[in-house]
Amino acid sequence: MSNPTERKLIFDDILDGIGATPLVRLDKTAKANGLKCNLFAKVEFFSSGGSVKDRIARRMVEQAELEGRLVKGKSVVIEPTSGNTGIGLALACAVKGYPVIITLPEKMSLEKEIILRSLGAEIVRTPTEAPSQSDESNLGVARRLKESIPGGVILDQYSNPNNPLAHELATGPEIIYAIQKTPSTPERPSSQKVDMVVAGAGTGGTVTGLGKVVKETHNKECIVVGVDPVGSVLAGPSDDPLGGYLVEGIGYDFVPDVLNHKWVDKWIKTTDSDAFDQATQIIREEGILVGGSAGSNLSGALRYLTSPEGFEKVGGVEGKNVIVIFPDGIRNYLSKSWLVDRVRGKGTSELGNLIKSSLGEGSSARLAL
Repeated sequence: MSNPTERKLIFDDILDGIGATPLVRLDKTAKANGLKCNLFAKVEFFSSGGSVKDRIARRMVEQAELEGRLVKGKSVVIEPTSGNTGIGLALACAVKGYPVIITLPEKMSLEKEIILRSLGAEIVRTPTEAPSQSDESNLGVARRLKESIPGGVILDQYSNPNNPLAHELATGPEIIYAIQKTPSTPERPSSQKVDMVVAGAGTGGTVTGLGKVVKETHNKECIVVGVDPVGSVLAGPSDDPLGGYLVEGIGYDFVPDVLNHKWVDKWIKTTDSDAFDQATQIIREEGILVGGSAGSNLSGALRYLTSPEGFEKVGGVEGKNVIVIFPDGIRNYLSKSWLVDRVRGKGTSELGNLIKSSLGEGSSARLAL
C-alpha cells in the first residue's frame, strides 16, 4: 500500500497541498477526562485552503472538468456554502481559471468573506434565518443566479457524490494507513485499527465517506459518531426549534442527499457552549488553533467516550484508537465574539498580576486584557 499521507517535496501547484493532513495525539485531553484509549485529532487546517472542505472542492471541480460540465472560458462556478467549501472552490478555480460566485449566509464570518474575495470570488450574502427551501436562502439565491447567468454551474456539495467520495478515497485511507503503520508499544499500546471516528455533519459527506471506507475495508466494528448542533435536523427529527445555533459549518434544516445514515452508528447533539468552550480549551491546552466545529466534534466525542457505554467499549480500553475530525482553524473566526469574549476581559491571572506589579504604576506599557 502506498503512503497516502506523504506529500510531494515540490508541488506543481497549491492544489497538491490539499489533504495528507496529520493525526495529532490529544494526550492531555484524554488524561483530563480519565480515558485510557488513544485520542487523535485529524487536523484539517494543514490543507491548502485551511479546511476539510478543500478535499471535496478539488474533487468536484476536477470531476466536473472530466465530465465536460466545466469548460474554461465559458463556465461560472456558483455555490451555496457556509464558507469553507466556497474557499476550497475559490482556491481551485483561481488555479484553474474559473470565475466563482459564492452565496453565503450573513452569520458566516467576515474572515471567510475576505478570504473568498482575496481569491477573486464574488460574494452574495443571504439572510441566516431564511429556510433552505426559500428563494432568499443561500441555496435559493444560487439556483436563481444559475438560471440567469450564462454558463452558471452549481457543483452542489449537498448532492454531489464526489463529496463523500473525497473522504472515502483519501481522508479515510490516510487515517487507516497512519493507524496501521504506527506500531503498538508498551508505552503506547494500539489495536492498530481505527476503532472510532467522530465527525460533524454539515452536508454529511465527511461522516458518510469516512464511515463507509472504514467499515467496508478496514474494521466493520468501528463506531462512527456523527455530531449535530441542537437546532439542526441531520441527526433526525427533534422537538428543538430549528436554527438558532452560531457554530459554523455543521447542521442544516434539511437532510442533504450525500448524508447516508447507514454509516453512522451514534449521533451526539451539541450546543454552542459545548462547541466554543471546547474549542478554546483545545487551543489553550493542546495548542491546536481550531475553529468552533472542532469543539463540537471533540465535545461530542468526549460525551460518548465518558458515557457508560462508550467507556466500556472504547474510552476505558487501552489501545483503542479514536479519531476526531478538526475541520478548520482559528483563522476563520478571529473577529467572532465567541472567541474574543473567551480570551479577553476574563480578569487577570496570577502571572498577569506579577506583570502589572513589575511594570509599576508609572509605566506607559500596559498589560493587555
